[in-house]
Amino acid sequence: METPGEFQAKPTDYLAAERNFLAWIRTGLALMALGFVLARFAIFLQELNLARPDLRTASSGFSLWLGTGLILLGVLVCVLSLVRYLRLIAMMRRGAKTFENASALAVAIAILLAMVGLAMGFYLVSARPVAGL
Repeated sequence: METPGEFQAKPTDYLAAERNFLAWIRTGLALMALGFVLARFAIFLQELNLARPDLRTASSGFSLWLGTGLILLGVLVCVLSLVRYLRLIAMMRRGAKTFENASALAVAIAILLAMVGLAMGFYLVSARPVAGL
């Protein structure tokens, strides 16, 4: 029985923290996969220009940098989610009743992804049209 002022986390609390951690890991892996695809797309366009010079594809190389940035963002998400998970487990073991209000990791990633989305939209709108298509 719990005495006043003392809180003991239940196994379901630890499992919920682990599910949250694994969801962040999936998010990080998805960001890395998307970054890899974007980076490889730039290389694919370069090779296509060499193999088929008659197909004039316009690429500014922006997708390589954007893809690399997304890969690094995915790595950062995985590392920060590990730090958050370990901190949360330590708080539960100490018997903390309340935890941080908002997830700084979630807010930061949401802002970064919104900026990446805006950059991708700007790139698609401003990309030069390919002549002859």
